[in-house]
Amino acid sequence: MSSFTQYLQASIQELQTKVTWPSWRELQESAVLVFVASLLIAFIVSAMDWVFGVNAADALWSGVVGLLYQIL
Repeated sequence: MSSFTQYLQASIQELQTKVTWPSWRELQESAVLVFVASLLIAFIVSAMDWVFGVNAADALWSGVVGLLYQIL
């Protein structure tokens, strides 16, 4: 059991002394970057769904591609 205790103590010491933690400002910048990237990806996926007209409710193609299929 003492080896487990030593492991925990060494882990805590390493987390406190050897790990470089980001500053509050760096965390905020990273959070904003992740939020903006998530919105951008969600917009791209939504646009692709709209263009291809993917609709799971009726299993039909009803977007721009569906319109082209109706014309052709």
